[in-house]
Amino acid sequence: MERLGYPVGAFAAAAARLGDEGKSPLYAAIDGLLAAVIAVADPIKASPEALAVLHRLGLKVAMITGDNRRTAEAVARQVGIDEVIAEVLPDGKVAALRRLQDGGRRVASVGDGINDAPALAAADVGLAIGTGTDVAIESADVVLMSGDLRGVPNAIALSKATIRNIRQNLFWAFAAGALYPTNGTLLSPMIAAGAMALSSVFVVGNPLRLRGFRPLVGSEPTSGAFTPTPRLFPGE
Repeated sequence: MERLGYPVGAFAAAAARLGDEGKSPLYAAIDGLLAAVIAVADPIKASPEALAVLHRLGLKVAMITGDNRRTAEAVARQVGIDEVIAEVLPDGKVAALRRLQDGGRRVASVGDGINDAPALAAADVGLAIGTGTDVAIESADVVLMSGDLRGVPNAIALSKATIRNIRQNLFWAFAAGALYPTNGTLLSPMIAAGAMALSSVFVVGNPLRLRGFRPLVGSEPTSGAFTPTPRLFPGE
């Protein structure tokens, strides 16, 4: 409004108060005179419970948004977000995400809109809301089918459990073969065949334990809650 020649100083206090409440102030002019300030706000989708679990997993949560900084910081305080990158244009989300990746940090991006698609593709892991746009879903590595953000910590926890399972399988698959290079022990053919059979049974049966996985947030079963592509979360 100021660029159009309408000073907004008269509504500065009201706009600041609305921003602190997590609302975006909009100004209205009538016949060339500033007449009112109007506040709009989107419902907060982030679950404080889910963010608390992410913090317990040792993760930091950042919000990249096009909203003004005062409003974004107010929302961050309400739900427990650690870092706010505000007033970002749609084409600047990837650059903001790259800054978060500085220092070798791995970043997972969550989004549902067309403007989120580049960031979802650029992130180490992209998670799309199943109720979002097709472009976002195609760009992501994981789709939260329920549209519930509580699926984010659940997906991360299940990914970590899967990686642990894979490592356990590899350990038992190579355990017998590691005896020779360490102490020169050789197994008889019969014992080696039996060990191979037991190893195969373990490698097949161990992943079945994942059927008992329980979500960290919410009580709904994980079946159908999200759909991962073959690439899982890197590491633990």
